[in-house]
Amino acid sequence: MQVIILNSGLGTRMGSLTSEHPKCMTVISATETILSRQLKMIADAGISEVIMTTGAFDSVLVNYCNSLDLPLHVTFVKNPVYDKTNYIYSIYCAKEYLKDDDVILMHGDLVFENTVFDDVLASETSCMTVSSALELPEKDFKAVITDGKIQKVGIEFFNDAMAAQPLYKLLKDDWRKWLDAIIAFCESGDEKKRKCYAENALNEIEDKNIVPLDFTDRLCAEIDNPEDLAVVSARLKEIENRKVYMCFSTDMIHSGHIALIKKAARLGKLIIGVLSDEAVVSYKRFPLLPFTERKAMFENIVGVYKVVEQKTLSYKENLETLKPDIVVHGDDWVSGFQKPIRDEVTSVLASYGGRLVEYPYSYDEKYKELESRSRSELSTPDMRRSRLRKALAMKGTITAMEAHSGLTGLIVENTVVYENGGARQFDAMWVSSLCDSTAKGKPDIELVDMSSRFRTIDDIMEVTTKPIIFDGDTGGLTEHFVYTVRTLERMGVSMVIIEDKTGLKKNSLFGTEVKQTQAAIPDFCEKIRAGKKAQKTPDFMICARIESLILEQGMDDALERAFAFAEAGADAIMIHSRKKDPAEIFEFVEKFRAKDSTTPVVVVPTSFNTVTEEEFKERGVNIVIYANQLTRTGFPAMQNAAKMILEHHRAKECDDICMPFKDIIRLIPEE
Repeated sequence: MQVIILNSGLGTRMGSLTSEHPKCMTVISATETILSRQLKMIADAGISEVIMTTGAFDSVLVNYCNSLDLPLHVTFVKNPVYDKTNYIYSIYCAKEYLKDDDVILMHGDLVFENTVFDDVLASETSCMTVSSALELPEKDFKAVITDGKIQKVGIEFFNDAMAAQPLYKLLKDDWRKWLDAIIAFCESGDEKKRKCYAENALNEIEDKNIVPLDFTDRLCAEIDNPEDLAVVSARLKEIENRKVYMCFSTDMIHSGHIALIKKAARLGKLIIGVLSDEAVVSYKRFPLLPFTERKAMFENIVGVYKVVEQKTLSYKENLETLKPDIVVHGDDWVSGFQKPIRDEVTSVLASYGGRLVEYPYSYDEKYKELESRSRSELSTPDMRRSRLRKALAMKGTITAMEAHSGLTGLIVENTVVYENGGARQFDAMWVSSLCDSTAKGKPDIELVDMSSRFRTIDDIMEVTTKPIIFDGDTGGLTEHFVYTVRTLERMGVSMVIIEDKTGLKKNSLFGTEVKQTQAAIPDFCEKIRAGKKAQKTPDFMICARIESLILEQGMDDALERAFAFAEAGADAIMIHSRKKDPAEIFEFVEKFRAKDSTTPVVVVPTSFNTVTEEEFKERGVNIVIYANQLTRTGFPAMQNAAKMILEHHRAKECDDICMPFKDIIRLIPEE
């Protein structure tokens, strides 16, 4: 593509402002002239070929263009009779340099917004800029439009016309027709045809295929006199002071992001909102970089005016505070789960007159590779182990779902529910001794040895990235627990939960129906201290599980143990109950929080399952574990399938409840 800029006019109406240089070199802002602004836009668009016609002060113009040091190849063509002809003859003089290619044609005294130029470049058909928002001018160009196409252009047309500006995109076939008409005019021997507008030649073409491109009330105006200059300069100052807002969650910037940032920065002062860590965790994967580092990353990008925190997926708070004139986003949220966020943005913008600018979403293949690398990094033991503490710090309350195999781990890893413009997913995985034993057909009495249970962890870790909370039963002998801690920590497990019972372990679901003995407080405290002393990193967590309410030992006993275990070094306290009524859980949390506001509290709402995560968070609970739901739903489904096959002597009736195997395979990562 070539750009043709017509700069051969005398600019006499500018008075003394053009006494020493051509009009295109008129200063329009503190940093720009008309021409420097045009050429920078052209260079930013990746166009390198420029044909520039000249007249008076041609050497001054050439030297000025060279001084801008832009990545452009400019061919200067002087109209030798610039003072006796119009720009139609300047185009004729440049004919030998005009390639058989698409062109952008503009007058050298035209000033326009970046978005107008972007729209012209993006047009898939030949176009001319017009405005439906402006009144028809008396002496400037109007375009006559019929059936969505421009039929004539000139200053004399008023019927079926719109205000127009000489900024065109012309596909090569349309340009060839116009250029041929220009050549015919200039070689006709009629001097009047060298002094008219080039559009006069355009008007004689029968099969024009140029559509109007409506720039509405955006800036696109010629500067013919000092009054025009004052108006345009004021508009430019207003544009430069516009506030433009974008929001990012990413911790990996790719070329698509940079391209979008560059476009947004051209619209005004670009403010970037960086999602808080909590918002990122709720929206997508765990961030590799914390908020402070992601904020610094954007602050160091050229064109970014300011970076602020966006605490939630909703833009509303920041938009109402900052009142940006423009919000920029890719068009990937026009539909899909982010649409409610977009709808809210458009509503807030409409309330004060802001507008939304959407650019085509740019997917970069490199991003897929970067995401794959980040997934690998998140699965490493050190990264995985530390993520539970970090997630707690980010979100306050997190959720964990039971997993007892690689496949169930993948279900926990990949299950996402989209709502209100965001995504809900589990933060961690719970490797339960009950579910692990059940999957192996063994009773839940610590019969499955630790070596076997560690293999289950390995299976899950090999295909997932989320942190793991391990059900350590009673922890066994203190001397054995020390080695369990070291092994789990080395594997990358984030937390082990041990319950304050002794002897042969019985599942808490049995409560007082079977004999279960709680450990003495000093003995269990010693086990906690030994475990904490054995660990090598500050990331690993030991949680003390209190069975007082299960064994009906009363609230005071539960609280006494909780405070003692926390004092002994427990990183978290789990309180358990068999009752469907959550009252005693709520009472425990309230009384514990009255004295200890920092130690995380863990609950397993298998029985008291009507309580929402939001209510738990409000009351001070930090970890909610769904301890056995995948096991309890999976086995009845398998049993039902087996029965159906036996009853019908075939598998056809079973197919309706079977997941297609290709969908199962999609869960399994290729690498």
